[in-house]
Amino acid sequence: MIGRVWWLVVGMLVGVSLAYGVTFIVLWSQLEKRFVFFPASELLFTPSNVGLYYEDVRLRTSDGLTLHAWFIPGDLTMTPKATWVWFHGNGGNNGYRIDELALAHHRTNANLFIFDYRGYGESDGSPSEEGTYLDSRAAMDYLLSRSDVDQDHIIYLGHSLGAAVAVELASTHPPMAMVLVSPFSSIGDMARIAFPFPTVGWLVRNHFDSLTRIRHLSVPVLVLHGDQDKIVPLSQGRKLYEAANEPKRFQVLEGAAHNDTYEVGGEKYWRTIETFIADHRIEGK
Repeated sequence: MIGRVWWLVVGMLVGVSLAYGVTFIVLWSQLEKRFVFFPASELLFTPSNVGLYYEDVRLRTSDGLTLHAWFIPGDLTMTPKATWVWFHGNGGNNGYRIDELALAHHRTNANLFIFDYRGYGESDGSPSEEGTYLDSRAAMDYLLSRSDVDQDHIIYLGHSLGAAVAVELASTHPPMAMVLVSPFSSIGDMARIAFPFPTVGWLVRNHFDSLTRIRHLSVPVLVLHGDQDKIVPLSQGRKLYEAANEPKRFQVLEGAAHNDTYEVGGEKYWRTIETFIADHRIEGK
């Protein structure tokens, strides 16, 4: 009798363990798809599709990969000339940002530089957290090698996951200013919001811990976030903003979701960015 009960208990424990195991695998699969990397390889559009002259650039990372990037020159008569470094989100590739690049070019006349992380578009390799950090450093090394880039007037513009990459790069290469659009505080926080289970932290391999990093930065930070964002809640952007040091600004974009901030935000979106950058421009260099 005791032997039967023992085997029954063992069977139940095995069943529960298997159920938890399957649940963890399913949850992690959903986390990867929803919050981390979602690259597309085909470049459907280039800056030429919106009438922009551009340079097709190939970067070499410190671990030997080749990345694809575009450099769109700004107005040569601007003094000083700013360079915007674009850190796009976790989906698609450079070609998905063409419309926003065109608007930014026509409004600011700044140099624009956008690069695809490893595994995105025509870039080699497979995406990873550490890989995106190496990629951002390769991008910065390239920019600093150009005579037409003023290193004192570099602005980071990061969207969603790209905001986390920008924050990490700012710890070693601080920009003149940093604009974070629809950012999250960390992947761990996002996981706990989506899947409120005590063990969900076990599943998170990619941390992108901007909350910890931003506390140690002393660069001007602008956070813009849509109040209808169902992917990264507004509370995430506010949490990151509150952890940042002054000078900083938080702008809610009424009616904007996660991927339409510049469209729905319209004039407020661009004017807020332009004013913030103008307020923190380094003069006399």
